[in-house]
Amino acid sequence: MSNRFKPKYNIRKGDTVVVITGDDKDLKKPRTVLEVIIDKGRVVVEGVNIVTKHTKPSAQNTKGGIVKKEAPIAISNVMLWDAKAGAPAKIKRTRENGKLVRISKKSGEAIK
Repeated sequence: MSNRFKPKYNIRKGDTVVVITGDDKDLKKPRTVLEVIIDKGRVVVEGVNIVTKHTKPSAQNTKGGIVKKEAPIAISNVMLWDAKAGAPAKIKRTRENGKLVRISKKSGEAIK
């Protein structure tokens, strides 16, 4: 992506989301966003896209071996979870008192 215009996403770190496509697709199991990589359009979601990484022994990790960790997935493959409706929901942004607020289109509640 170009550096001229920074893209705006409705998903932030700490949000609860559901994976809507891919190997880890589960529309009923909300998960937490660990990291959002804005310039690449990707998110790291807890327990999704687990990869095995072979590590050499180092000063911090004296054993080395195989480590399982989450890899990023495309931000378009996740959808925000609406706790009140109990389902994934689309989001609209509105201004309230000069602050940008994310509101669920399904229940009309503000996303915290």
